[in-house]
Amino acid sequence: MSDSPSQAALARLADRIRAASDAGAALRIRGGGTKDFYGCEPRGEVLDTREYRGIVSYEPTELVITARCGTPLAEIEAALAEKGQWLPFEPPAFGEGATLGGMVAAGLSGPGRQSAGAVRDFVLGAAMLDAQGRALNFGGQVMKNVAGYDLSRLLCGSLGILGLIAEVSLKVLPQPAATATVTLALDRPAALRMLNEWSGRPLPISASAWLGGTLALRLAGARAAVDAAVAWFTREHGAQPLDGEVHRFWSAVREQTLPFFDGLPKAGQAAAQAPASVPATGDSASGLPLWRLSVPSVAPPLALPGEELIEWGGALRWWRTDAEPAAIREAAARVGGHATLFRGGGRQAGVFAPLPPALLALHRRLKAELDPRGIFNPGRMYPDL
Repeated sequence: MSDSPSQAALARLADRIRAASDAGAALRIRGGGTKDFYGCEPRGEVLDTREYRGIVSYEPTELVITARCGTPLAEIEAALAEKGQWLPFEPPAFGEGATLGGMVAAGLSGPGRQSAGAVRDFVLGAAMLDAQGRALNFGGQVMKNVAGYDLSRLLCGSLGILGLIAEVSLKVLPQPAATATVTLALDRPAALRMLNEWSGRPLPISASAWLGGTLALRLAGARAAVDAAVAWFTREHGAQPLDGEVHRFWSAVREQTLPFFDGLPKAGQAAAQAPASVPATGDSASGLPLWRLSVPSVAPPLALPGEELIEWGGALRWWRTDAEPAAIREAAARVGGHATLFRGGGRQAGVFAPLPPALLALHRRLKAELDPRGIFNPGRMYPDL
């Protein structure tokens, strides 16, 4: 093994893992900690990944970047921006300390998910440390482990329960040549109906957000296409161009600093206000649990109390509600979706939707292959994983 600082840092992580495995002691894998709120209560001794950091390679002409798990997400985004490129799924950071490993482990995407796809769609390959401290590589430069799994995409959203995500290769894309945002006054049923109708048209819609009777649409692509779409929405639907704090608004949706979410700044961030033409929220959502409902975009409005923010063309519905967890999960399941308790609320009923028996059995087998003593982030996703 090389004596370079990065390889020495990786060796120290592997040593910690082997010692924990020998002792049967739980490890809490943690980078910047900006997503500690997500999932069930973290347990175990902290295994800090931030020492193992740095961009390994970046080939702008190949649209690929490879970096170590402890690399700050902001550092990666800055390197891409210098070359006019970006992560089009717009992963939320939720704070200045967010790392690449945490981004992949959480598997969360921002407003750009609607048009670009999810985190897992951009992961080309990954390296991880298993419970024996072995380095396993998956994806683009494949070396499968003894179980025969290709885990590069399964690691996305795994919350670290399978192993320490050590290194990740990501596909990146050029930033759009032009962007614009328009707003329309629409009630909830009309907004959902129109979003689904527009999805079947050749319109450059890259993100959408409905809140309090106003729908914001972000248009992105070639300048001619964006200008034509703005003119069409203005002419056919009376849309109003949103000028001024456009970037700030979409950043606030991505980072959940709009008052709808809780009105409080996240770690290292200032609270953001919606532009004047986009309602912030009423007072009724304050202090209520935040639920994340993933449903088919064509699903009708859900009959839940509280307030709602709709993203991803109708497929992502955020609810601030005091409804019973069972009622929320039932409402999502009734339309073919599922519900996650994202922030706040009691976690006794679980954070993620219960898994069907066959899928839970698959999760258990995969966990047992890679982490037989259950040391990695135990219970972070489900109590018995």
